[in-house]
Amino acid sequence: MIKSKLKIIPLGGLGEIGKNMMVMEYENDIIVIDAGLMFPEEEMLGIDLVIPDFSYVIERKEKVRGIIITHGHEDHIGALPYLIPQLPNVPVYASTLTNGLIRVKLKERRTHDGVNLKVLPFGKEITMGKFRVELFPVCHSIPDAAGIIIRTPEGIVIHSGDFKIDHTPVSGKPTDLSRLAQLGAQGVLLLLSDSTYSELPGYTPSEQTVGESLEHFIANAKGRVIVTTFSSLISRIQQVIDAAAKHGRRVFIVGRSMTETVKISLELGYLNAPENILGKIEDMRGLPANKIILITTGSQGEPTSALVRMANRDHKHVHIQRGDTIIVSATPIPGNESLVNRTVDSLFKQGAHVIYSKLGQVHVHGHGSQEELKLILSLAKPKFFAPVHGEFRHLSLHAQLAGSIGMPPENIFVMEDGDVLELNSNSAKINGKVTTGHVYVDGLSVGDIGGVVLRTRKMLSRDGIVVVILAVNKQTGKLVGPPDIVSRGFMDPQDFETLVGESREVLVKALDHSGDRLSEWSYINSKVRDTLDKFYYDRTKRRPMILPFMVKV
Repeated sequence: MIKSKLKIIPLGGLGEIGKNMMVMEYENDIIVIDAGLMFPEEEMLGIDLVIPDFSYVIERKEKVRGIIITHGHEDHIGALPYLIPQLPNVPVYASTLTNGLIRVKLKERRTHDGVNLKVLPFGKEITMGKFRVELFPVCHSIPDAAGIIIRTPEGIVIHSGDFKIDHTPVSGKPTDLSRLAQLGAQGVLLLLSDSTYSELPGYTPSEQTVGESLEHFIANAKGRVIVTTFSSLISRIQQVIDAAAKHGRRVFIVGRSMTETVKISLELGYLNAPENILGKIEDMRGLPANKIILITTGSQGEPTSALVRMANRDHKHVHIQRGDTIIVSATPIPGNESLVNRTVDSLFKQGAHVIYSKLGQVHVHGHGSQEELKLILSLAKPKFFAPVHGEFRHLSLHAQLAGSIGMPPENIFVMEDGDVLELNSNSAKINGKVTTGHVYVDGLSVGDIGGVVLRTRKMLSRDGIVVVILAVNKQTGKLVGPPDIVSRGFMDPQDFETLVGESREVLVKALDHSGDRLSEWSYINSKVRDTLDKFYYDRTKRRPMILPFMVKV
C-alpha cells in the first residue's frame, strides 16, 4: 500500500513579490492559504492586475475544504473576488479586521452575494477535512495579521504569514513568540516563513519610531500637512490621528480605498478617533491651514490615486499650496520608484515641503529582517524548512540563514511557484510541478489576455502601426488603383508622406507579379507584410506592425 503524503504547492508568491497563494493537500482534502494579486510590471501594457492561475484548485474544487487568509493586504486577498465565484460555498476563514476588509473588497467587485465568510478568532482550532487549523497573532503593518498552525496527519506545519517582531506595536498584537516556542517543543514538521526582507541585516525598527518622527514633523509644520501611506496601514493612520489631536488639527481622509478602510476600521474598533477630529473634505473650507491634516492614497505613485492627482493639479477638492508639508510614509514597492520620484518632483515644483524615507524616519516596513527570521527558525525548530514570499534571491538568502543556525541543507527547500513539496513524518522532497503562471485582468476580461496580446501591444508601443487598404475588382481580381496607406505611431506624419508614394510603388510592383493570386487573401496578406516590412526596415531600421485589408469592389 502506498503511504499518503502531505503536498505543499505554492501557486503564487515564490520567486516574485505579490499574488501569494499556497495549496496544502492530503488525500482527498485541500486547503488554500491566501489568494492575492500583484500589480502589473511596466511591460504588461494595459493590464490592471495580475492574479494566480487557479486551475489546479478549480479542477479539484470538490476537495477544497476552505480558504484561510493571513491578513488584509491586497497581495493576500486581492484575488478572492476572482476565486470565490469559482468555489461556491467554500468557507473563507480570517480574523475580524481581515474579514471586514474582504467584505469591502468583494462589495467593490460586486461578488459578495452568497459568500461564506467566517471570522476565526486567534487560538480557536477548526477542523477542515484531515487538517486542524488555528490562527496565532503576528505583528505586521496591519492589525489582526495572523500566522497559521496546521495540524496534519504527518505533523505540524507553521505558516508565518507576513510578520516582524515589534514588542511595542501601535495597533494589533505582538508576534506570539511563546506559542511558537511551545510548538517547537512539541515538534514542528515544516516551517513556511516570510522572506521579503531576508536581505536586511539586524532587526526591523519599531512602529513607535515612526510615531515620534510624524509628531515632530506635524508639530513643526506651518501650513497644511498631507500624509500619504498605504490605505491598509491602519497603525500609521492611528499615529497621524493621535498627533493631530495633540496639536489641535482636524483630519480629512482623501481617496476611495483609504476612506473605505478607515470606515471599516472605525466600525470594528481598530481605529480610535476623538470626537470631531475626523471631518468630511467639504468641511475643510474656511479652516486655517495650520489646523488641517489630510491622509491620502498615492504613496506608490499610482496614476489614479489622490496624491498623484494633486501633484498633477487635477484633484477636485485639494490643490497643493506653497508651504504645504507632504509626508510620504511608505517606501516604493520595487518597480514603482520612477512613479514615486516623478510625483515627489511635481510636489516640490509646486512649492511643497516633501519628507520621505531618505529625509526622516517616516516609515518602517512590516517584515522581519535577518535576526528576526533566525529567531523564528530557532523557536520553531522545524524538521524541514521552505522560505516563502519573495523573489528568488530572498528565498535563497533565507535558506542560507537557516543553514547558518544549523539546519541540514538537505532539509531546506527553495521552491518556486508550481513546485510540489511532498512530505511525510520522516522525509521530504520536491516531486513534480503543476501549472502556474500569471493570469491578467484587463478591464472586465480575466485570463483572456495572453502573451500574444502583450507582445502585440509591445510591438505597437515600440514601432507603431501601418494600415494598408487594397481595393480589388471582384470580377477580374485586379487592383483598382494604388493602395491606401495610413500610419499611426510609426513616423512623423509629414515625414511619412514622402515614404507613402515610394511604398505604394514597391507594393504595386510586388503585387503585379502575383497574377491570379490577388483574390487569395492569405497570399496577399503575407505578400504585403513581407514587402513593406523589408522596405520600411531598409529605409528606417524600424518594424511597424503592418495590417493589410482587402476590399472587393
